[in-house]
Amino acid sequence: MALGLCYDGTNWQGWQTQPSGRTIQDQLEKALTQFLAEPVQTLCAGRTDAGVHALNQVVHLDTGAQRSAESWIRGLNTLLPSSISVQWAQPVDTSFHARFSAQRRRYIYLLRNARVRSPLLQGKVGWVFQPLSLGAMRKAAVLLLGEHDFSAFRAAECQAASPVRELTQLTIHQDHELFVFEFEANAFLHHMIRNLMGALVYVGMGRQAPEWVTELLQHKDRRRAAPTFAADGLYLTGVDYPAEYGLPITSSMQLCQRFLGIQWGKS
Repeated sequence: MALGLCYDGTNWQGWQTQPSGRTIQDQLEKALTQFLAEPVQTLCAGRTDAGVHALNQVVHLDTGAQRSAESWIRGLNTLLPSSISVQWAQPVDTSFHARFSAQRRRYIYLLRNARVRSPLLQGKVGWVFQPLSLGAMRKAAVLLLGEHDFSAFRAAECQAASPVRELTQLTIHQDHELFVFEFEANAFLHHMIRNLMGALVYVGMGRQAPEWVTELLQHKDRRRAAPTFAADGLYLTGVDYPAEYGLPITSSMQLCQRFLGIQWGKS
């Protein structure tokens, strides 16, 4: 069975189970065990860090239970905390794996550029008070596209076997004080997006030229790059799978309109 989750990660310690039980996985498996009256283990498409949100996290579990999609959705949402909800449920072939069957993953980062922080957006949107140049950040973004060794943008504790990833989209939009960064890749390294955000913000602030990101890729040294940016504005918005599995397909903008009331154009 595959499930699509939406969650506010602000007060959770990330996806992956921990002894504290304060994780998305722990809460979901607790609800599933109660719902199905049997122990349940889940696997997800992307193990989000503490403070990171999801609009369409994909999870799968093995079960012989026969329930309608509506039963899965309503039953689990009754048992889950209010900051976590199941948006869809669909039976899948036994060959399906939420992580290894995924072809592409999409994230957005919401960044507010204003002199004073907004307490009402705390935890939901990143914030920078220094003026940012959209043009400079877009120039840097183009240089990051394609297949590269992203060692300069991976966390020290990253367990990926290879640092090579293909970044297929890095688009930046601006609507007054709000910047929207769209990321798409075959997969991401641990902290890769937040480290890319740190570099892009340095470029936007004028602390580095756009070409600096090319130097970072070439040197493959995390110590030369910008600090890891805050988790606050990062959202997992989608995971693409082969059409044969028939899972729901939605764009980042559609989900942001639906859940956050945010949309953007080509500007």
